[in-house]
Amino acid sequence: MASLKDIQKRIASVQSIKQITRTMEMVATAKIRRATDRIVAATPYALAMVEVLQSVASRSTGFENPLLAQNSGANRMVVIVVVSDRGLAGGFNSNVLRTADRFITRMKAEGVTCDIIACGRKAIGYFRYRKLPVTLAFLDLSSDPTFDEAREIAATVIESYEGKKIDQVNIFYNHAKNVAEQVVTTEQILPITKVAYHEVGEGESEAIHLDESAKAAAAGASERLAQARRRAEEISSAGAQQGGFEYEPSDEAVLNELLPAYVETRIFHALLDSAAGEQGARRRAMKSATDNAIEMVSTLKRVYNRARQGAITTEITEIVGGAAALED
Repeated sequence: MASLKDIQKRIASVQSIKQITRTMEMVATAKIRRATDRIVAATPYALAMVEVLQSVASRSTGFENPLLAQNSGANRMVVIVVVSDRGLAGGFNSNVLRTADRFITRMKAEGVTCDIIACGRKAIGYFRYRKLPVTLAFLDLSSDPTFDEAREIAATVIESYEGKKIDQVNIFYNHAKNVAEQVVTTEQILPITKVAYHEVGEGESEAIHLDESAKAAAAGASERLAQARRRAEEISSAGAQQGGFEYEPSDEAVLNELLPAYVETRIFHALLDSAAGEQGARRRAMKSATDNAIEMVSTLKRVYNRARQGAITTEITEIVGGAAALED
């Protein structure tokens, strides 16, 4: 059995870890709001672009942009993997990496080569360990992605796709279903077969205990998301009331300009979605670690008290035994 001093040292160590995890939980809670705000700010623009693209595509009969055409014969595709630069976020990174790895393995078995674009330090390290070459990598941007990052990725894949060097582009990331739950998502970026966006959901997916700051962040995120949806609906209804839009110089010219912008925006939206999911996953993981630390300290204190009581009992027994021996 461990000595009293050893148990005291372990209690102090666990309490120190608890302070760190609690602090990280509070930091992640604060960052959730900023990450969600960025998605909310991008959502009306993204949804309006979807509306315009659907309108233009429906009117552009007999015209096909290269980004809409199905390439075949190259037996090569691009896989974009979006994870975080740091760990301590539960299964946030491993779930995406395993899903992407299984997909790459399956494509390789079918004779298709996959070029990997890694967004996040964890993805770069994982694929290097697996000895899979990374053609394009981005570091230290997972929690605060930039549009320049999305533009560079989009320019690379569009150039390859229009040159018929690749047949398909897929992106793997964690969709922030709400502020507490993340869902591994796979989307086909090219060729463009449908125009759609994931939105961060409202509320909590399950009962979890939140402090006041976390509750305020969740409530604020839900309200701002509702406002973004109402704004998108207003944009859509305005177009419908006006009987549609007229495009200059032509529907095809507008489509040629919008499709590359749509690819950039869709990739950027995925990066923002993953950033919000990262903070939610880290807050959840740190809260679980804090709760476990509290329970461990309680258990160790009980062990310490039992050991101390046993030591006192032993000392009393020895004293009584010694006194009895002197009397004899």
